[in-house]
Amino acid sequence: MIDPADLTHCEEAIRTGSLSFHAASKLLPGNVRDPALALYAFCRLADDAVDLNTEKSAAVLSLRDRLDLAYAGRPRNAPADRAFAAIVEDFDMPRALPEALLEGLAWDAMERRYDSLSDLLDYAARVAATVGAMMCVLMRARDADTLARACDLGLAMQLTNIARDIGEDAQAGRIYLPLDWMDEFGVNPAAFLADPQPTPAVRRMTKRLLSHATRLYLRAGPGITALPLSCRPGIQSAQLIYAAIGQDIARAGYDSVTRRARTTGGTKLWAVAKALSLTGAGMVMPRSAVLFAPPSPEVRFLVDAAAKTAPVHQQRPAGLLATLRQLEAKDRSRRGLIVQSEPPIT
Repeated sequence: MIDPADLTHCEEAIRTGSLSFHAASKLLPGNVRDPALALYAFCRLADDAVDLNTEKSAAVLSLRDRLDLAYAGRPRNAPADRAFAAIVEDFDMPRALPEALLEGLAWDAMERRYDSLSDLLDYAARVAATVGAMMCVLMRARDADTLARACDLGLAMQLTNIARDIGEDAQAGRIYLPLDWMDEFGVNPAAFLADPQPTPAVRRMTKRLLSHATRLYLRAGPGITALPLSCRPGIQSAQLIYAAIGQDIARAGYDSVTRRARTTGGTKLWAVAKALSLTGAGMVMPRSAVLFAPPSPEVRFLVDAAAKTAPVHQQRPAGLLATLRQLEAKDRSRRGLIVQSEPPIT
């Protein structure tokens, strides 16, 4: 069980760090809301540890160690770590899921860019669809179809985030738009980073990205009907709030370079009311055939891991070990150390 003091700390971290999730979480039943707050606090901690740290390689390697301790039942003496360790034990959280998140954060630390939409979805699978899959584990909804739609929702939310943050990311020297799109629209990445402007080409790419997000929101929707009835309003409201971010970008002519889209308190209240009306107690929602669509190739490994009924503590995403080795070598090189033969990371 999560210690009440640790839970209070996690809720405060979410209240200040993720207003959209905090608003949606109020609609979840207590037995899901509390572990969800702890999960999001740990994910927020992980994201901030890399994003806000100038020593990104070292930050990712530190997160790997913290994850190892949590799964060993000896978490670091910090509220989010202790709460996450409790989730691992109480819900048999497959290790492949937070490991995938760690891999996505490692890609950020390596300043990786993405050649195609599929490559970008590989990244979104790790930093966002993982959270959707872990939320399903907390709701004890571990059938493959529901998990696939939850991953769709995670992908849609991440594409929305990327569309919203194009200008902010450019100011930080980051590009997430697929490089083949930039080539198609005649946008030179180096020139864009040097002087980010909401040109017609950039606006068209933003619009295309949000179109893909909309398609994924539509695929995700039927999965909400497969969740426990008490959980549906919270997830539905989260979907509506994130979709509203994309709608705000569209109203601004797809300019997310000179402005950053936001949702107002009124929009959040509307989303909550709409979610309650769509998923009211006793309402019978028809099952759409889309519920049974196969998972996107980029998230299949997450679905396979989360759908297992037995704990999968040692499974890691393909490529994670190589990525961590590269980060260790980079970290040692930065500190002027000689990299010698070492035993493999396990």
